Amino acid sequence: TEEILAHNIRHGFELITFQGQRLIMAHIDIDSSYRVGKYGVDVAAIDTTVANTLSEGTNADLFIIDEIGKMECFSELFEREVSSLLDSGKPVVATIALTGGGFISSVKNSAGVELWEITKKNRDVMPLKIESWIMTRLVN
Repeated sequence: TEEILAHNIRHGFELITFQGQRLIMAHIDIDSSYRVGKYGVDVAAIDTTVANTLSEGTNADLFIIDEIGKMECFSELFEREVSSLLDSGKPVVATIALTGGGFISSVKNSAGVELWEITKKNRDVMPLKIESWIMTRLVN
């Protein structure tokens, strides 16, 4: 996800895939019953992105998700596909909301999930730690 800025003011969030697909996920101008703060959430945009990128049947060896957060969790398809990926044995690297119940809490408490909090103090060493974690899983 990437912020949508206008005159240095955040107006929303855009989903951007590694394939270059871009969809607006949330925006102050979206009229939706799904809301996080001032942002209306386009659940159909989330579902479209999930359908095109998170399917366990894809040929991907690794999945990277930014992020598992409140907006994304409005999508039942997102929750179902992420759960399936976590059960698949394929490596998944994801950012996840620091707080939150429901699905967010469920993911954090899933068997085999490792949580690392990235702080200003450790952020420079974390890329190497994450890369090492990924490489050990791709080799096995």
